[in-house]
Amino acid sequence: MEFEQWLKEAAARTDAVVCAYLPAEEGYQKTVLSAMNYSVKAGGKRLRPLFLREVYRLFGGTGREEEPFMAAIEMIHTFSLVHDDLPCMDNDEYRRGRYTTWKAYGYDMAVLAGDALAIYAFETAAKAFAMTDRPDRVARCMELLARKSGIYGMIGGQTADVELTGKPLDRQQLDFIYRLKTGALLEAPMMIGAILAGAEEEQVSTVERMAACVGQAFQIQDDILDLTSSREVLGKPVFSDEKNHKTTYVSLYGMEQARKEAERLSREATDILETLPGSHEMLRQLILQLVTRVK
Repeated sequence: MEFEQWLKEAAARTDAVVCAYLPAEEGYQKTVLSAMNYSVKAGGKRLRPLFLREVYRLFGGTGREEEPFMAAIEMIHTFSLVHDDLPCMDNDEYRRGRYTTWKAYGYDMAVLAGDALAIYAFETAAKAFAMTDRPDRVARCMELLARKSGIYGMIGGQTADVELTGKPLDRQQLDFIYRLKTGALLEAPMMIGAILAGAEEEQVSTVERMAACVGQAFQIQDDILDLTSSREVLGKPVFSDEKNHKTTYVSLYGMEQARKEAERLSREATDILETLPGSHEMLRQLILQLVTRVK
């Protein structure tokens, strides 16, 4: 099967899994439920749950216990975007071609929707306990999900990003922000897929290294697109980093070096992938596609 056709079908299956775990919009709290679903259903590439499932299968996973975690990681990713768009953060009005959650539902409801998604993600992930005879693996994955999402992961990276905005950064500071802000939520799903499938400890560590490279490359490509694309293509404002006075890899090293570094990191990730068991081809192409994407 051609990669583009595989990706289209895999993304559709992944989206169906994610949407199946969204809450019904009913009751007195219906507004926040609607805001949650609006945010998750805004589209996106569903890369994180897709990576989770593909790594799960890479290590021989054949069950369905990965599905609650696929939905959970997308909920956490979406919560981070909902809060990232708020006026107190990046103050963006458009994402994925339509109003951001705070523009559609108001500042107060967007804060609550982000909070709700962060918590509902763990309620969703916990459903995996009833779908496996290895609850120890599920428990370990829930701890990993919390760590990679929280103060030692995505939120920690966001904190440094907010506090250092408008200030000159060096490579070490920028790498810290990228590794936690973006990389952690790519490391988590790949590691979870490996753990649920029964990968050995050394293999899980290898997956983490591979995912870290993917996350870094992904963020550098985001920096490039922010300067070279358009709102019509990206579905969100461009020149956002410049508007918010953020140091990026492009502003630090220039466009040409940024492209080379994204390509280098992608090659490193695929080289690491080749050391793992299973069939690699679609995963390899998926990783390489991240630095050639236009949105």
